[in-house]
Amino acid sequence: MDETRLQTDFESREALANYVMAQSPWVTPAAPSPHRGGRRAAEERLAAIKPRRYGRTRNHLDGDVTRLSPYIRHGVVSLREVYERAVELVTNPERCEKFIQELAWRDYWQRVYAAHPEWIWSSIEPYKTGWSEAEYAPTLPEDVRAGETPSACINSFIHTLCDTGYLHNHARMYLASYVVHWRRVSWQAGAKWMMAQLLDGDPASNNLSWQWVASTFSRKPYIFNLENVRRYTGASIDTRTETNRELDGSYADLSSRLFPHRR
Repeated sequence: MDETRLQTDFESREALANYVMAQSPWVTPAAPSPHRGGRRAAEERLAAIKPRRYGRTRNHLDGDVTRLSPYIRHGVVSLREVYERAVELVTNPERCEKFIQELAWRDYWQRVYAAHPEWIWSSIEPYKTGWSEAEYAPTLPEDVRAGETPSACINSFIHTLCDTGYLHNHARMYLASYVVHWRRVSWQAGAKWMMAQLLDGDPASNNLSWQWVASTFSRKPYIFNLENVRRYTGASIDTRTETNRELDGSYADLSSRLFPHRR
């Protein structure tokens, strides 16, 4: 048995990345994630949160989100620490109610997972889309994996996810909805793929959110339209009609197109 100890101290992040690649010759060379690990980085993020502004801007891709999810997922910081820091910054907890609600959702997903582990990869309820479970493809299309779909904004979300290991929550919802409802792919196939890309990948939050979008853990399917994407993404994302035609239309038009058998 080889008892050679791995190196733990490095003069720079680049040196660390090069060392890891040298130890993993089977991995395709790639730039390290822009997200830094460790307690110090987590504390810096925690110190910088803006819970009141979060409530007003969280749905926008350039909003004041915390980016704490990878640190929470891997136990570097706890939900209790984040909650206490948020309350510390306001005179009344009600002034950061939306921020606290999002922490509560994360805790809720974990409790559901603990109580019903069988729900993580199995539909909790039937789809409420007019399509049966058997009518959803079991594998993800190659153009989705490659970020080469007919919709430019979806491609942007895919590249961000795969290149950085992170995606804003609203963009995750758009992407999940596109995969399940526009491409009629099973939520399990989509959830498995996204989980493999995420630095904060968590079976409870990821898979139960996919089920919520799919409608197997909610009253109706979640869909969006191009106008909604424009509202929340800003100029950094290509939302031109000519490059996103399959997303263009009113909600009524899209619903009739995507769910022609839904009652």
